[in-house]
Amino acid sequence: MEEKKRGFFGRLVDGLAKTRDNIVSGMDSIFSGFSAIDEDFYEELEEILIMGDLGIQTTMSIMEDLRRRVKEEHIKEPAQCRQILAESIRSQMDLGENAYEFENHRSVVLVIGVNGVGKTTSVGKLAGQLKDDGRRVILAAADTFRAAAIEQLTQWAHKAGVEIIAQQEGSDPAAVIYDAVAAAKSRQADVLICDTAGRLHNKKNLMEELKKINRIIDKEYPDAYRETLVVLDGTTGQNALAQARQFMEVADITGIILTKLDGTAKGGIAVAIQSELGIPVKYVGVGEKIDDLQKFDSGDFVEALFKVE
Repeated sequence: MEEKKRGFFGRLVDGLAKTRDNIVSGMDSIFSGFSAIDEDFYEELEEILIMGDLGIQTTMSIMEDLRRRVKEEHIKEPAQCRQILAESIRSQMDLGENAYEFENHRSVVLVIGVNGVGKTTSVGKLAGQLKDDGRRVILAAADTFRAAAIEQLTQWAHKAGVEIIAQQEGSDPAAVIYDAVAAAKSRQADVLICDTAGRLHNKKNLMEELKKINRIIDKEYPDAYRETLVVLDGTTGQNALAQARQFMEVADITGIILTKLDGTAKGGIAVAIQSELGIPVKYVGVGEKIDDLQKFDSGDFVEALFKVE
């Protein structure tokens, strides 16, 4: 397992290379180019963080933290600020110990996200990993709007060796969830993962659909632990942040799955999402293989981003 994790870390390091080049090479020139910590130094640093897609709000809070510590600790050398920056980002992204609490209960995990972000693939990978950990998993193909989604999820279910509850394209997603909940209860599944639609351009319909799904789960499976994850495409940067905001309007989001971090220049968006929305990034994806989706580790992420020793 440790070896697998190191392999994933290597891919994360590679995936964040462009973001790191944007941020770190700029920082290197600042740390070596400035002999004192003055207003110009702060301004340049601020600009580089914003360019790395950390976003304005997040950058401001990181800079505020940096200024405070420089003052309190009487730091004089610009180079010493690198470690403080890394620590500040790491602490903003720390998940706390209950991030994956759903694994310890009979639970229902709703996964939402627009087409093309890697939602169905993420559901399949998550199911495979939970199954490998010895849990009984059932999938619900409740993204019935797209025939390809049902087909794709069925393939993932076979690959992961888990059961799937599906109906034909165009059927009522709530009916699929109803059947899936009944199956989860009768077969004593540990985790029911529901692949749901994410048609943000039709937000009112999406809201109604999710309300209906939630009502069924509340009524039929009241004691199930609930987790709602939104899948976002890391390559879209600030657009992913905007999407997360919109999904927050239609669902009670408990976590983010951030995909496609393999080769994006926008890896800093993980920091922005967590800092600005207060929703933790719980999983990151760096490729197509089943173990290319992993639990988010703030230490690993910052190390991969900064190459901090």
